[in-house]
Amino acid sequence: MGRKMWLADPAERIQSGHTADSGHTADKDKGSGPEDGASYREIRMWEARQAPDGTDLVRTVAYPERPLPPGGLDEYRKARKQGSRSIVLWADPHRERKLATVVTRTASKGRPATYDVVDESGAPLGSIVREPAARGGRIRTRWTVQQTGRPAAVGHKGHPFWWVVWWLIWPVQLALAFLSILGGGAAARTPRRTKWRIDGETVLDWHDGGYEFQLSLLADWWDERLVAALVALEESHESRLGDAWDNTSHEEFHLGRR
Repeated sequence: MGRKMWLADPAERIQSGHTADSGHTADKDKGSGPEDGASYREIRMWEARQAPDGTDLVRTVAYPERPLPPGGLDEYRKARKQGSRSIVLWADPHRERKLATVVTRTASKGRPATYDVVDESGAPLGSIVREPAARGGRIRTRWTVQQTGRPAAVGHKGHPFWWVVWWLIWPVQLALAFLSILGGGAAARTPRRTKWRIDGETVLDWHDGGYEFQLSLLADWWDERLVAALVALEESHESRLGDAWDNTSHEEFHLGRR
């Protein structure tokens, strides 16, 4: 089994049975987290190792933050509707050392968006391209990840079979979505599993880990900073039936809209 990375809420402390590392959780009472509350999140890594008691060992790789423009959250939300994203990955909850930054190179609503990922000095780590479905003959969203000095890995969102099933039960999903608004139900998300391949070999696998979606690193050469950026971007492009982490205000976060 390879390494696994995912976006987690530190307040929930790994309900899937993992043991989180200590001393790396943002101290909200002391105000160490960002004031807008959008990044009380941790990107965590399981490295296929276990503690002596048999529990899984997990470490925090990065703390993602959504820097707001001068116009605040409203302006950010307008830009993100066009596909733009702005993400900083910190090495610690106090934001003392930056690991990487995700910068939008190009973005336009309904069209491909290109994101550059750079390290703390501004050196390129790689690029990530998201091409939405229903454009250019694509029936599924396509993600392309290229680490600097490596071939591009290409993945398509959801297996075709499960997309067919999902569309067949679309009327039911509409009813469930309506009930979820009233607080009496929950709509199923669109198919999300994505496998990235290079020359037919799967090198990344975005899949359901039981409690949260996880990204399995199936090649040992991946730079975890670039992979952490991919996790943050994947979760920021959550379906309309879900809540994206970067589209939540401080008040909404603490009221439970996570």
